[in-house]
Amino acid sequence: METIKIHYPGNLRTQATHVASGVEIITDAPLDNHGKGESFSPTDLLCSSLGSCMLTLMGIAANTHSIDLVGTDVSVTKIMASNPRKVGEIKLTIYFPKNNYSDKEKRILELAALTCPVYLSLHDSVIKTVEFKY
Repeated sequence: METIKIHYPGNLRTQATHVASGVEIITDAPLDNHGKGESFSPTDLLCSSLGSCMLTLMGIAANTHSIDLVGTDVSVTKIMASNPRKVGEIKLTIYFPKNNYSDKEKRILELAALTCPVYLSLHDSVIKTVEFKY
């Protein structure tokens, strides 16, 4: 079954529609690659997907182990490479709320983050730098 429909209306913009919900995401080419930079670029979404996936898997682990994860934030930095132009590195800093996490809870959350499907799907040539701030 089709998951996503993507339409190109022109001007280096795309409209992706999530078939099941009808939710739409617009992408725009970035300023450094002929675009207007008026929305997420496709490579921004790739990096955002990694951070969102990590948080989602940590949330599942947190629910399973009764760990309070509410208020956690992720800061994402995309670093492009050239020849070929691609995402060269994704830096993620995960900021946890003040909550005296035990060493066991930290291990559970970090393992969940580093085994999310997006992390595991990215090619090994994409550097993934992850910092956990408790």
